[in-house]
Amino acid sequence: MSASHDLSPAHLRRALGRYATGVTVVTAAGADGPIGLTVNSFAPVSLEPPLVLWSLRRASIHYADFTSRGGFAIHVLGAPQRDLARVFSQPVADRYAGLDWYATEDGIPVFDECAARFECATRQVLEVGDHAVLIGEVRRLHAPDDHGGALVFHNGSFLSHLGDPVV
Repeated sequence: MSASHDLSPAHLRRALGRYATGVTVVTAAGADGPIGLTVNSFAPVSLEPPLVLWSLRRASIHYADFTSRGGFAIHVLGAPQRDLARVFSQPVADRYAGLDWYATEDGIPVFDECAARFECATRQVLEVGDHAVLIGEVRRLHAPDDHGGALVFHNGSFLSHLGDPVV
């Protein structure tokens, strides 16, 4: 077995895609209205205090809003929310058009249809390489009992938590 020394972004992205991750949509109140992105870099940091993290490309058009607006919501998606993941991963003019959402008391746009939602105050932004790691302190949690199975991303495809393709 030979090791590849190709560390190009395209090759690295394909190799990282072999690691199955959960799928989230991260939302915030942008300067010009609600913003959001599909993100698979979500992870817990601490239970006391309750901290979570996700990473954002520094070249993102939403970088300034996500890093300066003071808060965000992370929506962990279940298999039924595959279409939501697709909407927020594509360059769509108005990602919120036709969606059932509302703004929290902090002005952060949220969806109730998800496996879990973490409403966070931005605690720290660490610029590392071409990304920033955003650490949020969880202020409110929404975790319904009837969320269904998890939505997973692996090798460029959405899958159910059991590994079945999500059609």
